[in-house]
Amino acid sequence: MTTSGKSEERRRFRRVLFDAPMRISVGDKSYETTLVDLSLKGALAVRPADWSGQPDQSVELDIKLGDTETRIRMQASVAHIGEGAIGFRCNTIDMESITHLRRLVELNTGDAELLERELEALA
Repeated sequence: MTTSGKSEERRRFRRVLFDAPMRISVGDKSYETTLVDLSLKGALAVRPADWSGQPDQSVELDIKLGDTETRIRMQASVAHIGEGAIGFRCNTIDMESITHLRRLVELNTGDAELLERELEALA
């Protein structure tokens, strides 16, 4: 079994591929980038060329959904930094954002029971 296979087995929250503009805010600095994928517990984004953040650093994510003003906002921490991507772990999310995120995951997985199990795992 490959290392990536083991990683997938440990993953408890299904990721949804979703290409969307997003902003990463760290204190008074912000980075415009693109979301790669999203789950109920985190996000993966393209690493901005000028990124200077560190693992475990607290950040705010602002993800724009479609052409509307609908957004998902979450307080997160940097989980890992790769050559071309940054992984984030969601720490807190407001009710409106989790509602949008839940609907997005539900529409993309097509499995309401799986979504409910993942939501229960968050508790």
